[in-house]
Amino acid sequence: MLLAAHYSLGATWFWLGAPAAALTHFTQGLALYDPKQHRTAVFQRGDYSGVMCLSRGAWALWLLGYPHQAVARSHEAMTLAQQLAHPFSLSVAFSWGAALHQFRREGRAVQERAEAAISLTKEQGFPFWLAVGSLLRGWALVHQGQVEEGIGQMQQGLRAHHATSVEQMRPYWLALLADAYGSMGQPEAGLAVLVEALTLAETTGERWCAPELYRLKGALLLQQSSDHQAEAETCFHHAISIAQSQQAKSWELRAATSLARLWQQQGKRAEAHALLAPVYGWFTEGFDTADLQEAKVLLEELEG
Repeated sequence: MLLAAHYSLGATWFWLGAPAAALTHFTQGLALYDPKQHRTAVFQRGDYSGVMCLSRGAWALWLLGYPHQAVARSHEAMTLAQQLAHPFSLSVAFSWGAALHQFRREGRAVQERAEAAISLTKEQGFPFWLAVGSLLRGWALVHQGQVEEGIGQMQQGLRAHHATSVEQMRPYWLALLADAYGSMGQPEAGLAVLVEALTLAETTGERWCAPELYRLKGALLLQQSSDHQAEAETCFHHAISIAQSQQAKSWELRAATSLARLWQQQGKRAEAHALLAPVYGWFTEGFDTADLQEAKVLLEELEG
């Protein structure tokens, strides 16, 4: 019971945009985990809080700026789910593991885990997790160049997700679709989707992905027209500010990179470097991830 309570509190803090508080509760919950006791609870009461604490703890670690620790925690979730041999727990581990790799922008890993989730959830009849798997597989296809097919699958996944009446995560799924429209050269369609995402995030209080929603809005405005530089800059500043208030270093890095790139194009190289360098310098791991590699390349250009 205490484990489930800590998971519930952690999830609440996570959705509100407080990953540090969320991670504290997830970690405290896991400290109470007893394999024998909770294995019985999984099958008797459907209490899969152990796998959820690990999976969501991985998300919190990524947000806080620890990409490698996040992957390790996600692997722990998968190992536990496999040990339990509990189909619903496996669906959780596969689906949220795919989402973590999406945060890290790793298309092949996302596709592998999403397809595993789809296969399992079709067999077991878990519509929510099937929708999540479809959404993430669609993103992976877009990321790997199969843009039209990927967007079609994402749209199908969003419809299926909506049919479950679960609103959580929808703002972020919409953000992924908006980004995909940008990949197709349709920034107007992406911006229209972001209006819904931002409205929903504000209405529900699901703030954890707000920095990325505003960063994407800025990026799509720039793609739409170079006349939107001032509005895009405001979006990037807002994304950075929210990320800082949340201690979400991974979102902060991504938004700072977007703003620094814009300033580079405007000839403000010194300002761009002064913005990005300290954010990049904060990180101690994850230097093989796409976000950190892009920031490093940009910093080298700004120093040249």
